[in-house]
Amino acid sequence: MFNEIGKFRVMRPPSLDRSILFLQGPPSTFWRQLSEAFERSGIATHRVNFSLGDRFYWQKPGALNFRDSISRWPGYLKALIERENVSDILYYADQLPYHRIALDVARELGVRCHAVEFGYLRPDWITLERDGMGRHSHFPNDPARVSAIAAKVGEPDLEVKYAHTFGQEAFNEVVYNLLSFFGRPFYPLYKADKYYSALVDYVPWLWRSFKTPAILPHDFLNAGHPSFYLAALQLQSDYQIRANSPYRHLREMLEEVISSFAAYAPKDNNLVFKQHPLDNGLERWGRNIRQIARAHGVEDRVIFIEQGNLNAILRQARGVIVVNSTVGIHSLRAHKPTIALGCAIYDVAGLTHQSGLDDFWEHPAPVDLKLLGDFITALAATVQIKGNFYNEEGRKVAINEIVGRILSATVNQPDAFIVPPPRFDSPKGLAKRPNSD
Repeated sequence: MFNEIGKFRVMRPPSLDRSILFLQGPPSTFWRQLSEAFERSGIATHRVNFSLGDRFYWQKPGALNFRDSISRWPGYLKALIERENVSDILYYADQLPYHRIALDVARELGVRCHAVEFGYLRPDWITLERDGMGRHSHFPNDPARVSAIAAKVGEPDLEVKYAHTFGQEAFNEVVYNLLSFFGRPFYPLYKADKYYSALVDYVPWLWRSFKTPAILPHDFLNAGHPSFYLAALQLQSDYQIRANSPYRHLREMLEEVISSFAAYAPKDNNLVFKQHPLDNGLERWGRNIRQIARAHGVEDRVIFIEQGNLNAILRQARGVIVVNSTVGIHSLRAHKPTIALGCAIYDVAGLTHQSGLDDFWEHPAPVDLKLLGDFITALAATVQIKGNFYNEEGRKVAINEIVGRILSATVNQPDAFIVPPPRFDSPKGLAKRPNSD
């Protein structure tokens, strides 16, 4: 299915004789409706369930149930691909263990893989990338290539049309994960690869609901406020930390940021750490931050908050530190100097600070507003789909676009359709994304 051209293998146009394999999808009716749309286009679809959560949200006859050890998954998948003439594989969350294996098998057999996720430009965008996100992303980090793509396409529609509530997303996530947890008798060898089990993850929320959250002092959000930097925390369980950052644990990031702040930041500046809104509280970030700040003699200048209006905080922040959170995109769109410590799609020279954390405090690189506009335009045209997993109209719009792009082999277009850069296995090798193909 590949032709050799220079150093790269270029995918041939797909034949009409093809079929789509669906692996794990979002906890929504979206995945099932997407398969039905392919079938209406005359394309056969197949599905493998790995857990009771998968089975509950699929609810279509004919699905296969993989109940064996994950060590048997590569051989099972290879036989399935060859038996059903699978040409394309779709999965949600590219770093799930079954999906990482699927990408390796697919590359060996010349099968296209497509990763689907929440959009970078959320709330009403969905990501569709070939192979995966983060270190697997093909979106260029060369400013000239970003601008060249933007010059080929029209302005994106950034008006929010297909929003959903936090309750919708949280409810479906809880249902899916609890079904997968308690459904182990039906799928006894299922490897969920969760950092916390479902019960350990969700029970602390009962305690948190009765606790008064820490918020940013009022004077920080008014004229004459103390100058401060914002550091946005992510979830310890997030694959973006586990697979796309140089940190084994976020405490390493806290130590790096606070020690650098103590040594190099102006003495009249403060550092605000904001907790992720979905954090379960088990890691006790506030206590960790106070301990590290005390050890470096800056306890009076380092603040931890659990809640706060991100837009209001960004308006007053001097700069923003992230690992690879989508907060980085919000920060750039607020025209705030930003540094990404991990592998992030927006970590592009001219957008983010490139000279290291120690230099960032005194000399944060400004955002190139022209490049920022090109970046958003190029991102929306290549790896973003307008739509939503939980909004009925948003599902229809997104499904129609995804089917069109996959069947026409234009995923990631108008950028080149060539094989991805090599994989990186060392966590320390993931701090920056290699210049993509």
